[in-house]
Amino acid sequence: MNKGTAIVGFLLCFIAGMGLMWSIDRSAGSRGHEVATSVDDGQPWSDEDAAIPVSSKDPMWGSRTAPVTMVVFSDFECPFCTRVETTINQLKEKYGPDKLRVIWKNNPLPFHKNARPAALAAETVFRLGGSKAFWKFHELAFQNQKSLTPANFEAWAAEAGVDKAKFKAAYDRQEYMAKIDADMAVGKSSGVTGTPASIINGVFLSGAQPIDKFTSVIDEQLKAAQAAVASGTKPDKVYAKLAAENKAKAPPKQDRERPQEDDKTVWKVPVGDAPAKGPATALVTIVEWSDFQCPFCSKVVPTMDELVKTYGDKIRFVWKNNPLPFHQRAEPAAELAMEARAQKGEKGFWDAYDLLWKNQQKLNDEDLLGYAKELGLDVEKVKAAIATKKHGASIAADQELADDLQASGTPHFFINGRRLVGAQPIDKFKTIIDEEIKKAEGLLAKGVAAKDLYAEIIKDGKEPPPPERKEVAPPAPNSPWKGGEKAKVVMQVFSDFECPFCKRVEDTVSQISKTYGDKLKIVWRHRPLPMHKNAPLASEAAQEAYAQKGNAGFWAYHEVLFKNQGQPEAFSRASLEKYAEEQGLDMTKFKKALDTNTHKAFVDAENSVADKAGISGTPAFVVNGYFISGAQPFSKFKKLIDKAMKEAGETAPAAARADAPKKPAGAVQPAAAPAAPAAPK
Repeated sequence: MNKGTAIVGFLLCFIAGMGLMWSIDRSAGSRGHEVATSVDDGQPWSDEDAAIPVSSKDPMWGSRTAPVTMVVFSDFECPFCTRVETTINQLKEKYGPDKLRVIWKNNPLPFHKNARPAALAAETVFRLGGSKAFWKFHELAFQNQKSLTPANFEAWAAEAGVDKAKFKAAYDRQEYMAKIDADMAVGKSSGVTGTPASIINGVFLSGAQPIDKFTSVIDEQLKAAQAAVASGTKPDKVYAKLAAENKAKAPPKQDRERPQEDDKTVWKVPVGDAPAKGPATALVTIVEWSDFQCPFCSKVVPTMDELVKTYGDKIRFVWKNNPLPFHQRAEPAAELAMEARAQKGEKGFWDAYDLLWKNQQKLNDEDLLGYAKELGLDVEKVKAAIATKKHGASIAADQELADDLQASGTPHFFINGRRLVGAQPIDKFKTIIDEEIKKAEGLLAKGVAAKDLYAEIIKDGKEPPPPERKEVAPPAPNSPWKGGEKAKVVMQVFSDFECPFCKRVEDTVSQISKTYGDKLKIVWRHRPLPMHKNAPLASEAAQEAYAQKGNAGFWAYHEVLFKNQGQPEAFSRASLEKYAEEQGLDMTKFKKALDTNTHKAFVDAENSVADKAGISGTPAFVVNGYFISGAQPFSKFKKLIDKAMKEAGETAPAAARADAPKKPAGAVQPAAAPAAPAAPK
């Protein structure tokens, strides 16, 4: 061998060795190519033979052949999952996509009511747009964790590059829900009982651990991967090999995981005046929250029928309405069933119940009126009930109770107060029912009257947690406000003019203002977020409008800022001056205020108030100490405002006490149906 050949050979070996050890530091540029390397969506792949199976059916960040695979079981509504997201982003930066691969698995917890809908939305985005779209949606969902609503899902899907109409159609059909259940099954078999849970090449890390915990495992696995490849393992088989080895060495599940809430926990679930089948003296009471348009609810109907047939008078079946917002025909169907009850009693309700399930795919207005005729109901009264949402208050009360009990999604059951989620097999129901029958018979033997049996069973049951509260420093004298100056209830609005979710909630705030009038004082608190570079100056401009023209000046300027949000250069200095001129402000004073940052100290102080109170995102609201986060629907606000008013010894105005909201355009309209103020739905 000559000298030149030897040198070339040495260089080739050196380069190969460098590649083998994945020692090229790519972290400096990882942010720049993060999306580009998120996944090869065009080529199906599978590690289904691994201890924790993953495949191209899972959202992936990083390279298919990365030596370390981190499978993250997470929940979009879990606050601890939000914390670990920061750590995961730091890990992506540190190791880059050639060393680290991140796989997402859904694990929505049952007591997070918005987690499963959010998971379904994210899965739908992934199926329609691939991993690039998924990670964008994922980012938006965690940034706005308190605003997980169907309307936001649609907006985020579109922002992620997915066709909005296709998304909505697939989401409404719950087309990809099975994948969520499959992820949860994988998690359960892998020992996942809570979120977040990260499994790194088979090594289990529970919770939002410090980054050092993650890096320690990853560094160890990089060395193990290097050794595996050196001994002949192909790069795309490293994950399966190491995951199997690490899982075999793992401690027993009970040693590493804190168990979830025992399924024998009894909740205090009131029956109230809900439709019921079976005697009030039954040994077992089953309360179901359901939705006439939900495909999973329809699957459990034969199960409930079989249980009633099997146990007879030993069980009482109670119905609670929970029409989900993305099932547009569920609420009108519920109105029909409740109106059937109003006209023909319990039998009328259950006859309607049977007919609606039989025809679940046909719930348009004309279909519902046809069923009303078939049931022998007064069709005009049914038409009016649907149009005016006659039973809206009752339906909303059921939904509020579900919210209190953390009964997210449908179907959702409580069997003598014990939670059971989803369309479970009949044996699951029978196991709990048989246990509860024995318990009830024991109470009867001790002298408890049959009529008092259910009340006795749930009397010491777990009650809903109280609403979240925040201690917030009182508004400064120069804080803009509207409503009643001396109102006993004050709603403080922490908002950011550049935040799209703050803009979205403005219509709701206007509805609240109109509904409660002088009984409520609404105070604006500036909260420009650091990622919105133009928001601080916009806040200063609005505060100058207040300084010149008081509340009227502020709210007029506030309105034009939100109106123009999203337009090019909407918050540029020139645009802010243009709005001020249109509002008739003194431009010399206005320009000087912005030049010298006259109101910066005030805006910064308002931001500090939010920081001290633990208010990190926008929009956020504090109603006499009760905290509401995100662009929530009117009903969420109404519930806490009414509670605050009651505690303050105040009576809510007539508009807030109305039972029936106005019917949206396009729905069935009764003859000369009177318009009614809005109410929660």
